[in-house]
Amino acid sequence: MSDSIMSKAATMEIPINSNGDTGTLAEDDSLEQDLQQVMVSGPNLNETSIVSGGYGGPAGGIIPTSSIKGPSHHSTHSPPEDASRGVAVEKLDTVKKWGINTYKCTKQMFSERFGRGSRTVDLELEAQIDLLRDTKSKYELILRLASALTTHFLNMVQTQQALGDTFTDLSQKSPELQDEFGYNAETQKLLCKNGESLLGAINFFVSSVDTLVNKTMEDTLMTIRHYENARLEFDAYRSDLEELSLGPRDAAAVARIEMAQQEYQIHRDKYERLRSDVTIKLKFLEENKVKVMHKQLLLFHNAISAYFAGNQQQLEQTLIQFNVKLKPPGSDKPSWLEEQ
Repeated sequence: MSDSIMSKAATMEIPINSNGDTGTLAEDDSLEQDLQQVMVSGPNLNETSIVSGGYGGPAGGIIPTSSIKGPSHHSTHSPPEDASRGVAVEKLDTVKKWGINTYKCTKQMFSERFGRGSRTVDLELEAQIDLLRDTKSKYELILRLASALTTHFLNMVQTQQALGDTFTDLSQKSPELQDEFGYNAETQKLLCKNGESLLGAINFFVSSVDTLVNKTMEDTLMTIRHYENARLEFDAYRSDLEELSLGPRDAAAVARIEMAQQEYQIHRDKYERLRSDVTIKLKFLEENKVKVMHKQLLLFHNAISAYFAGNQQQLEQTLIQFNVKLKPPGSDKPSWLEEQ
């Protein structure tokens, strides 16, 4: 009996009253408090215990040293300290789960890369994702070229405006060439006005394509990245479950398999949910892309054609048709208050 009590003494403290009878404790609560004490603050040297086992003494047990040194002073923890310890334990658990998940996913990623692991593939969805990435790359090229066209054309319009102002000034100072300078001044001013209308159309085109590429498509690609991460996690936990299922079936292994089965189901549900989200977003993106680009390409074509045909009326009607509003000259410049 003494040996069995001594083996218990290694894990928990049994107080002894004056009659030598052992008191009753809730073992689960005691062990949980001891574990939290070790995890958070470490062992307390003032609560060290001494094993008693001499002649005439009580049955083998543990006598707290506090009963020898004097009255015991039990440490009481205030609610804020308990709350902070609870947060610390929760953070430690979160870090532990993150580390396990990162290890499993990294292992799965290298297994796939070196051809030793299998991966879940949805051929139809993967083809749509590849098509979206290729389309986004080409639309980004259109966006860069249209932006460059806007910059170059703006420089030309500004040059035409300066040239028209110079012709106007010379027509007033050169009476012998007043008519010739006047004709050219009016022509440059008309070209400048039509150029500003075309710039408004091109800027509207660039703004709409930019929204489509950098907001709508990017939002769908963000969901796709979440889906791909979920797919990797799902395959990692699937492979882990398959490895455990091929091993021995003792009690500990069965418990691990059950835990792995739960984790597998959680990540499978997450993967299927994100796959459904990606499928829906790809469908709506395609519909939105066709609608937006149909309008913008028609605007771009009509505006360019009307400008280079010299049809000012058709150019203005195009802007009205597509609800393109021109910015007044100097609207992009900062106000006097902003410059101060």
